[in-house]
Amino acid sequence: MTTKTPDSERPWLAHYDPEVPGSLTYEHAPLFHLLDQAAEKWPSRKAIHFQNFRLSYAKLKKLTETVAANLRAQGVRPGDRVAVMLPNTPQAIITYWGILRAGAVVVMTNPLYMETEILHQFNDSGARTLIILDLLWPKVAKLQDQLPIEKYFVTNIADCLSFPLNLLYRLKARREKSIPSVPLDGKTVLPWTDLTKGSGSFTYQGVDPQRDMAVLQYTGGTTGVSKGCMLSHSNLSANVQQCRALLHTLGGQQETFIGILPYFHIYGLTVCMNLATMLGAAQVPFPRYSPKDVLKAIDKIRPTIFPGAPALYISLLQQKDVGDYDLKSIKYCVSGSAPMPVEYIEQFKAMTGAEILEGFGLTEASPVTHLNPLSGKRKAGSIGLPFPDTEAWIVDMEVGSVALPPGKIGELVVRGPQVMMGYFNRPDATADTLRNGRLYTGDIATMDEEGYFYIVDRKKDLIISAGYNIYPREIDEVLHTHPKIKEAVAVGISHGTRGEVVKAFVVLEEGETMGKSEVIAFCRNKLANYKVPRLVEFRTSLPKTMVGKVLRRALRAEEEQRIKDGGQAETLED
Repeated sequence: MTTKTPDSERPWLAHYDPEVPGSLTYEHAPLFHLLDQAAEKWPSRKAIHFQNFRLSYAKLKKLTETVAANLRAQGVRPGDRVAVMLPNTPQAIITYWGILRAGAVVVMTNPLYMETEILHQFNDSGARTLIILDLLWPKVAKLQDQLPIEKYFVTNIADCLSFPLNLLYRLKARREKSIPSVPLDGKTVLPWTDLTKGSGSFTYQGVDPQRDMAVLQYTGGTTGVSKGCMLSHSNLSANVQQCRALLHTLGGQQETFIGILPYFHIYGLTVCMNLATMLGAAQVPFPRYSPKDVLKAIDKIRPTIFPGAPALYISLLQQKDVGDYDLKSIKYCVSGSAPMPVEYIEQFKAMTGAEILEGFGLTEASPVTHLNPLSGKRKAGSIGLPFPDTEAWIVDMEVGSVALPPGKIGELVVRGPQVMMGYFNRPDATADTLRNGRLYTGDIATMDEEGYFYIVDRKKDLIISAGYNIYPREIDEVLHTHPKIKEAVAVGISHGTRGEVVKAFVVLEEGETMGKSEVIAFCRNKLANYKVPRLVEFRTSLPKTMVGKVLRRALRAEEEQRIKDGGQAETLED
């Protein structure tokens, strides 16, 4: 039996908004009950708003019952993994709830995956059914004989457009030959619309919410091979209920969520889809990010909730004509993936009136574990306070069992109802990450006296140079303060005598020029000597995840390969 940490060791409870309880009474039900409840409470409310396509909550529920019945008729059984390889579209929302209602497990798949990533995820998950966009068909077509997939359901953007846009889209695609030919055979490769037809209706009644997987969500792979996190119906439901408790002013009226964060990422799935459904909110999915399209949509559709990431908000602020659009409908932005500089938070609030609530999460926790208060004290650079029923500790990085006092730096460890069941078919990795019911996040963090947490860096990103521990995020933050620098990231590079040295990858603002020695001199004025980058490389862009997190691993791998290939040692000369 798990012993709960006493309140005296949870200083964050004193800083919750008065409306937020320290503990919740959870409804343990299949995740699709969120949709059932929304359809019962608000049947005529708009659930999906996509181009000229609209769908109410009552119709969405009925459609997912039909999809579940057809999936079952096609051989899908409870516990089967069904892969979904779609951008943010109505089809992604409809299919997600239909798979869950059928009792199967959703395997969300990044449409940008390349061959090796597709092979790994589908074979690792054992998915036998795939829902895919026709534009992505060429990626999987050449891999068919290497995949476990037995049936493919292929959709077209026009499948969820209303007349006349559906007709115009198809005519334009045919004229421009932009849609690949898909060999629909009625047996192995079928149209997605087949899942939406007929009068059948099915809802699996045998779900055990605490034991059965709802989603097999693969980690971003930023620190190695992507692993499947087994998230139960209760894990995901609990996290949504926690989000709802913290965002206590929402739900009095119909909200509208702008869905730019990808649904195939756990952050977008939970905050943009599951939470929106619980609140009976309208969802506005964006298949791809275009700053101009987003600004136009905010001005026209008037969304109230804008989940995102710092890179997304900053990108909108940097549009030259941003002042031409009315963005005042936005009330709250829930931001994750990286800290947002204070000056940008203030700029965004001045432009929109919206509060940006910074938080923290990871795939293994469904994903949210921390968030700044809705109306209480917020601290710059902080990920905020642990969620209700979420215990958090900072422990030593050597053994991982000694709890450290406020102000000390160590590994962030959490425990709560949103923490995964484990990694799929990886007992060793599970045992390493889940110990005594606690999730070892791999993030280096600190907690202050009031229970606010701050991420310092990833444990695997720690640079050890000549015996010194260097946290690259600290260097990143210094580099970002230079007016000529648009983006920057520091990485540890192998070195013969020091172990590692710091290398900075820098992207300059448009039209700016800068030498390597200028970057180093700037850092030398702001950092201890052992933290100063010894190497600098200028780039036009940095590799990132779909939520804007820079892939240090990719940059480090490039350097290791260069060294392995006998690359010349770099110098500091311009």
